[in-house]
Amino acid sequence: MDPSIPTVDLEDIASHEPARVEQASAAIREALGTYGLIYLRNHGINTVDLDRFYDAFRAFVARPEEQKRPYGRVDLWFQRGWTPPNTEIAVASSGQPDFKECYFAAPVEVDPRVAAQYPELYPENIWPDDEPAGFREGYLALGKALHRAGLALLRGAAMALGLPDDTFTRMVEGGPHVTRALNYLPLSPDQVNKGILWGEEHTDFNLLTLLPGGRFYNPEGKPAGPPDDKSGLYLRTRANAEHPQGRMVRGIAPEGCIVAQVGQQLEILTGGVFLATPHVITAPGVPGWTRISSAHFIHLQSNQFLFPLEKFQTPETIRNYSPPVLAGTYAIKTLVDIGLAPKEALDKLGYRHYDRLDAMRARK
Repeated sequence: MDPSIPTVDLEDIASHEPARVEQASAAIREALGTYGLIYLRNHGINTVDLDRFYDAFRAFVARPEEQKRPYGRVDLWFQRGWTPPNTEIAVASSGQPDFKECYFAAPVEVDPRVAAQYPELYPENIWPDDEPAGFREGYLALGKALHRAGLALLRGAAMALGLPDDTFTRMVEGGPHVTRALNYLPLSPDQVNKGILWGEEHTDFNLLTLLPGGRFYNPEGKPAGPPDDKSGLYLRTRANAEHPQGRMVRGIAPEGCIVAQVGQQLEILTGGVFLATPHVITAPGVPGWTRISSAHFIHLQSNQFLFPLEKFQTPETIRNYSPPVLAGTYAIKTLVDIGLAPKEALDKLGYRHYDRLDAMRARK
């Protein structure tokens, strides 16, 4: 654990006491500006409930592939249900698919008007037949708790930047928020120390990511502590003169805390004041170990403009983050980039009726 990564108490943000709010604001500015990551205390996540959900998810992923395959919905761009191994590829990577399988569900209600415009981003949840006990309830409860924690941090982030405290929370109302459960796969003896990663280095494309922590399993399938000092979450700090490539820092939350990370959308809105977190999930240096974890992704509502807010517009930030784009358009392009949506999805971003004139001319 890097002791220099700040921790913020969400109760300080909600207190409305100037000294406590300023203490939280200072921590947010340092953490999200330098690391793109912050630790959260008093976040509302119950560890007993989290472990119970992980047990249920582990029971699902232990099923044979043919039983999971019906829930791998390529037609929904894997935004709901099961994502098979070797599907997702980080944009800035060596081209190696992530060594994991996932499950997606939306824990909060979606806006039906926006869902009609972006059906693949806002589909209905999919639940397994004969689902493990506690799977659906645990999934939704975890996602809602993480969402509440994220909204609290977004209010603090706005105040830390001198913005109205509802600046970001207003922009995410009705967004395509999703919770993702992940199963990182075991390496065989001949795969260990061969450069295989559980998750390639990347930055998340959403606004804010909440990570409640994961659980390792030894080769016998028993929960255990980390098998070595190689495996886990590492992040790259902002580059500076001393460290032009940034520093790789291990992201281990202090006892009782969870992790929040800046996504690309929040970096763009702040003109780079807050940094989207380059991070990597490294695999153990020993074979046979797995890890269960989860993440909640808070997104801008899909019709929000993605461009630096007026306060952060300078000639440099306008040049760096142009042109303005709808958050939904940005999501579609990114899902194509990482291999979850087909390239034909990009055809939806332009005028699709060029053949109409030919059809009219052909009529008798």
